[in-house]
Amino acid sequence: MSEANIKQSRFKRLTNRYRMVIMNDHTYEEVVTFKLTRLAVYIVSCFLFVLLVGLTTALIVFTPLKYYIPGYGNQAERRELTRLKLRADEMEQMMQHREAYWENVRNVLSGKAELILDTAIISLPELEESTD
Repeated sequence: MSEANIKQSRFKRLTNRYRMVIMNDHTYEEVVTFKLTRLAVYIVSCFLFVLLVGLTTALIVFTPLKYYIPGYGNQAERRELTRLKLRADEMEQMMQHREAYWENVRNVLSGKAELILDTAIISLPELEESTD
């Protein structure tokens, strides 16, 4: 079969009409009859899938159900957590500075402090005296 025949046969299979009949099991009476194609079934299935995903997403986003998702939380809790983290970092830095200060005070009182001059000797060129 050529490529065109294969594509045509696939399209033909998608567009062939089928009849779906729902019958009463006891009386064999036809209750409902549907005429369907495979293409219509695929399209309806895809539409229903997209609709269900959209509705589920909307239900989670626009209702309080989102707070039951682990790690989501509400905005006020997130702000409070950020504020507390910053405060804890500030306190930790203050403790480190205070500990360094008291360690320096202990070294000075015990005589273990090293004298460190943080000035450098600058050599300047000598100025010549002018005879003006």
